[in-house]
Amino acid sequence: MIRIIGGKNKGRKIAAPKNLPVRPTTDFAKEALFNILRNKFDFEEITALDLFCGTGNISYELASRGTKDITCVDIDAGCIHFVKNTIREMEFDAIHASNYDVFKFLRKQTRKWDLIFADPPYTHKQIAEIPGLIFQHDLLADNGWLIVEHPSRMFFPPEAPLLERRTYGKVNFSIFGKP
Repeated sequence: MIRIIGGKNKGRKIAAPKNLPVRPTTDFAKEALFNILRNKFDFEEITALDLFCGTGNISYELASRGTKDITCVDIDAGCIHFVKNTIREMEFDAIHASNYDVFKFLRKQTRKWDLIFADPPYTHKQIAEIPGLIFQHDLLADNGWLIVEHPSRMFFPPEAPLLERRTYGKVNFSIFGKP
């Protein structure tokens, strides 16, 4: 069960199918993350990219808070089907879902986002490559943030412009910004 924790849809619950290959961000970690984001961004003024979106949990939070341009990407067709249905049901017109391999998607992009959130499967072998790919292709807007959710044993290359790392239980967020 997904629960929207803030914005105009606060408290709304969304039932996700049990057969999706996802590990949704916990409410505890999501609430802590959005407390940090609230102090950095005006949600109504930013663009956002939700990579490995799974159930769309982060995208729904952003839409509920007024973000007008959200792109979410996942390779799993079942996840994208669920997200598209939820977008229609919740009337989240700001969210655009794409069934695509995240790494191929990033290599083809030319636009920039203010906030990029990546929540890859913890077993994914290319997690450490995500910041490099984002910065190599210049996909982050000035003053934007890339946030990668990852397991505790994950470390990123030293050239990745890490601003800070936060831990909430078993959930770890590394926040990157333009150098």
